[in-house]
Amino acid sequence: MASNPVDPIIDAPFDSALSERYLVYALSTITARSLPDVRDGLKPVHRRLLWAMRLLRLDPASGYKKCARVVGDVIGKYHPHGDQSVYDAMVRLAQTFALRYPLVDGQGNFGNIDGDNAAAYRYTEARLTQVAIDLMAGLDEDATDFRATYNGEEQEPELFPGMFPNLLANGAAGIAVGMATSIPPHNAAELLDAAVALIDNPQANVLDYVKGPDFPTGGLVVDSPAAIAESYATGRGGFRVRARITVEREKGGGWYLVVSEIPYGVQKGKLIEGIAALITDKKLPILGDVRDESDEEIRIVIEPRARTVDADTLTESLYRLTDLETRVPLNLNVLDKTRTPRVMSLGEALAAWVEHQFVVLRRRSEHRLQKIADRLELLGGYIIAYLNLDRVIEIIRTEDEPKPVMIAEFELTDRQAEAILNMRLRSLRKLEEMELVRERDALTKEQAGLVDLLANEGKQRRRLKGDLRKIRDRYGPETALGARRTTIAEAAPARVIPLEAMIEREPITVILSQRGWIRAMKGHVDLASAETMKFKEGDGPAFAFHAQTTDKLLLAAATGRFYTLGADKLPGGRGFGEPVRLLIELDGSVQIIAFLRASSSDRLLVAATDGRGFLVKTADTIAETRKGKTVMTPRAGAMLSLVKPVHPEDDYVAAIGDNRKMLVFPLSELAELSRGQGVQLQRYRDGGLSDAITFRFDKGLTWAMGGEAGRMRTESDLTPWRAARGAAGRMPPTGFPRDNRFQG
Repeated sequence: MASNPVDPIIDAPFDSALSERYLVYALSTITARSLPDVRDGLKPVHRRLLWAMRLLRLDPASGYKKCARVVGDVIGKYHPHGDQSVYDAMVRLAQTFALRYPLVDGQGNFGNIDGDNAAAYRYTEARLTQVAIDLMAGLDEDATDFRATYNGEEQEPELFPGMFPNLLANGAAGIAVGMATSIPPHNAAELLDAAVALIDNPQANVLDYVKGPDFPTGGLVVDSPAAIAESYATGRGGFRVRARITVEREKGGGWYLVVSEIPYGVQKGKLIEGIAALITDKKLPILGDVRDESDEEIRIVIEPRARTVDADTLTESLYRLTDLETRVPLNLNVLDKTRTPRVMSLGEALAAWVEHQFVVLRRRSEHRLQKIADRLELLGGYIIAYLNLDRVIEIIRTEDEPKPVMIAEFELTDRQAEAILNMRLRSLRKLEEMELVRERDALTKEQAGLVDLLANEGKQRRRLKGDLRKIRDRYGPETALGARRTTIAEAAPARVIPLEAMIEREPITVILSQRGWIRAMKGHVDLASAETMKFKEGDGPAFAFHAQTTDKLLLAAATGRFYTLGADKLPGGRGFGEPVRLLIELDGSVQIIAFLRASSSDRLLVAATDGRGFLVKTADTIAETRKGKTVMTPRAGAMLSLVKPVHPEDDYVAAIGDNRKMLVFPLSELAELSRGQGVQLQRYRDGGLSDAITFRFDKGLTWAMGGEAGRMRTESDLTPWRAARGAAGRMPPTGFPRDNRFQG
């Protein structure tokens, strides 16, 4: 009977089967795709790319080869994944704005800092950089283990042994399953100095040498030393990175900002779009224009709206509102030497790399010793042959099987005898013997030195320090590639710039008509002339006052909602203006009770028609949206009837009802709320509140007598009307206005 070709069904709980399979996938993603190795800082795709290019002999001194050839070798021999993903990884290794020390030297379009993509791999060419050569140094000397490729046809290195600190110098980023890594680039010379210090003292403070990240795009890291140290100590945190901005002055007092370096990872095109959006959306009124004058060097010119704008204010605002300041995260999550993912501190990561270099040094030394031993064995046989040249020739000429005869007569090894038999006749020179003896003596001396090196840890430390210093000279601060690009300069967080500072301060006269049409005339015009200004037929002035373009204006509706208008955003004084209801969400049937400047007073007295009211801080009435903000919630049948500024010296409240009874009580008896119905100012049997005002008791109340003379009267003795809040009051002094309105 034929066997069942279908796999047998396994009876297992679904949750355990799913978790086991998902765990396998997760571990594969973590260890074989997304996280870099702490020893060479590479993920498998990058390692395979560089290995394939090395086998193609694409060293810095050779010519370029098509990237399609490299990608083909990688996906065919080592990395059976999509060609686009492999090419994208290769492109990043060649981008000078993405990698601090590029590992691939690209020729052609490999993308740009604007965010444009690279050309297809059939158009671009590449070869290795010296950095990549340094990173792979030692692969031919058994410095690291090799493993079979996915199909078993080739061999690939498990990691690279070179002395370039790639993990921290170039950084890394990746998202695995349940974990991620984000390591910014650093300065290689600083890392190597710290590594030398760790060799001498494993407890050395690496922050004495590594000041902070060093991004390929430059910029400024503006965190405090304490914050940087905290991030490096825990392996988690981030860095605030700002663009490098300078102020360039023009003749005549004009100026503009020039951005010469932008934060790491920010696309220049999107950055400029973001700045332009601030202008279009009018979110930064002091910003005038932005233009890109970049060529090979970045140059973004930002112009203010007027030369009177403060340069620091504009710069701080741009830092807050655009990607001219970003946060670069730090999550030093890597695979350690046992291929276990864990978060390391900066010191631990550098110490793990130094430990790896000791292993490489010993393996390369042992490999060299083996090579020397093999060569010395052959040299011993060659020298015996020269010393007995005639007899060797005779044996070769006369014996059918000369090899065993030679081994027996001269006590040679099989390899020595085979090497003698394979010698060329031209090598039978007297000079060759001298060279062989000289070579043997030199190798014997080198062999003794290597044996001593492997037996002496002190010599290993000295040897490694010397090797690291040689690499450090290649990437020193005096070289074009090694010079630090990012400045570490502590700066305070970008402060919140008040709206007033972003607007050019100019005097205006604000006019709101009875039908709700609003306009702002330039300058402080005579308010008496507002009566003669042009209005639509049947319309007239309702509110008119002087203000500044930096003011916030409060509009109170009968419903108890307060709305906030920016004085700089009001329509101009030509014509009749615009309906105020286009600027705020106010129903056309709702009456406007008050319209005033928010800066006119720190506190406001608000009251409803039923006589209830309270004090409110002006800051609590400012609304952030067009919908306004509810401040008073009048009882059923009542509505907000007055909003009056409170002078800081006022200490009493005067209220008068429709019944023409007046009450005076201390201001301290009035509640201060941010929202509500308030308390009863005055008690009424019929009608409601007509008017109320705050004043200084010792100065009394003043009102107009009426008539053309414009005479005023002041009642200084208010004792007869003074009572507790909520009393009924009594008839006002003789001559009080018939409209029941206080002066003010």
